[in-house]
Amino acid sequence: MNRSILIVICDFLLLSLLTFSTDFSKVASESAPPTAKPEAATNQLDSGKDLAAVMKLALDDEQKRRALLLQELESTRTSAEERQKQLQATEQQRADLQQQFTRAQSSIADLNQQVRASATDATISKEKLAAMEAELQKRAAEANAMQQQLTSLSQSNQAALSEKQQLATKLQVAEVEKKFATEQVVAMKEQVKVEREEKSKLADSVKSLATNSTQLVQEIRENRPLTPNTIFDEFTASRVRANFAAFRSGLFDTNKRKETATILVSDGTNTFAVCHVEDTPLTFWVPGTQWESLTGNLNRGGGQVAIQSLSFHLQDPRIVFMPISSSEARQLPGKVYRLSNSPFKFQDAVLVGAGEGYYGECKFEIDPNLPTYVKLDRNLVKGLFGKFNPSRGDLVFSKTGEVLGIMANSTYCLLLRNFEPSATFDFGPDVRAQKTGDTLAALYSVIQQFPTKLQ
Repeated sequence: MNRSILIVICDFLLLSLLTFSTDFSKVASESAPPTAKPEAATNQLDSGKDLAAVMKLALDDEQKRRALLLQELESTRTSAEERQKQLQATEQQRADLQQQFTRAQSSIADLNQQVRASATDATISKEKLAAMEAELQKRAAEANAMQQQLTSLSQSNQAALSEKQQLATKLQVAEVEKKFATEQVVAMKEQVKVEREEKSKLADSVKSLATNSTQLVQEIRENRPLTPNTIFDEFTASRVRANFAAFRSGLFDTNKRKETATILVSDGTNTFAVCHVEDTPLTFWVPGTQWESLTGNLNRGGGQVAIQSLSFHLQDPRIVFMPISSSEARQLPGKVYRLSNSPFKFQDAVLVGAGEGYYGECKFEIDPNLPTYVKLDRNLVKGLFGKFNPSRGDLVFSKTGEVLGIMANSTYCLLLRNFEPSATFDFGPDVRAQKTGDTLAALYSVIQQFPTKLQ
């Protein structure tokens, strides 16, 4: 119970007790009869006893009342606590009811929307109902028609059963025939498989024979020696004219031009025009010439290609080559020679003077000390056309028409196996930055270190 309420109740009870005691004293004094003064002592003693008895009764009564009041106070406090709990529960219920009320309002709004939607759906449903009734009538008519068809089918079912029995008999016969035919097909497949294997073996044999024939023809062609006349005739039809021009400022020998005949050679990947350095304006010497401009072109069959660069061979710088692209090679119609894969297949070779127009058959020997060269045996030289005098720059062909190499001097021929450069000059109107004189002087020093028989 609240403390303030308890204090108020106690004050009220105390006031009530005081009031009751005062009223009781007044009643006792008023109800006593007047007596004579001489008898006052005796009556006063009796009145005191009565008053004490009355007070005792009143006190007992008051204690009882107080006990009852305490009980009522305890009951009231318990009731107040329960009321407080009920009040809290009521507040909680009120909050719950408020939430339910809010949810109910939301539900009402949703129901209103659903009602409106249902009204719209009801209108649509009426139209659907009418359509469904029409469809139902249509289906009923179709059902009647199907019933009639069913009756007709029932009548024809008996005939179908009879026909089915006949078909079952025919099916058994067909199964037997199918089994027999399947066995025949399997046997025929096996026979076809065997024939295909035989044909495949025969085709492989034919292919192998064709390949062997091609290889045989190629081998015969590669191993069949050509006559020197044939080789020279091919050279005459396939030679390329190379023109060179070099320029430097000065009073004497400022311009130098050279022209020579050469061929196009392929290493299987790239194509080159080859010749001797002495067939070009370039000269090995110390000091070398500082050329300011180097130009040139290749001509064959009416086609012309500008020379882009000139390289000195790594094995012997006296042999120079000029690369051309595939498209440029097509602009110079004619044969492109291949390098010989077997330079020692034949001891004899054909030497052609590219610039002099002579050719002849000669024999070359292997020098163990110079494995990249072959030596011309001048005791077995057989000139066939022109004034035969082998010298540097002559082209040497194998008896099968492939290129063996170029004569580095009048005795030794450099075998061409690759085109690795030791130095390269890019051609153009201004080559001063390449310091051609320094390179030519350095290459001269390289040649001077060669054995005397190679110089």
